[in-house]
Amino acid sequence: MLKHTIAVCLTAAGLVALAPAASAQAPITLSPEESQTLCAEWLPKLTQRTTKLTERINGGPEVRGSVANLKARAEGQRKKGHNDTADRLQKRADKRSGRLPELTAAKQKLDAFAAAHCKAGK
Repeated sequence: MLKHTIAVCLTAAGLVALAPAASAQAPITLSPEESQTLCAEWLPKLTQRTTKLTERINGGPEVRGSVANLKARAEGQRKKGHNDTADRLQKRADKRSGRLPELTAAKQKLDAFAAAHCKAGK
């Protein structure tokens, strides 16, 4: 029993000692083929998605899901006396407008990646 306990303790100590070495992060590297696939297939999709989301958020009251649409719906619910629903819609509008800086940063990162890693002709 004592040998078993000692063996378990030594194994646990060994795992604890090796854990930091195993969790060290290494940079992600892409081969040129993987990089060009990313540039040709994924980058245009992600850029288009950020553009569409930005246009949707900035759209007018007639654009479903836009901040203006959510605020107009909240005002309509408030006029009907549905204050809980109006407050929920207002919070959604506030949260959605807070996404614009995140989308702008994502677009800048995508553009920077394209400039650094994607060849102009492809």
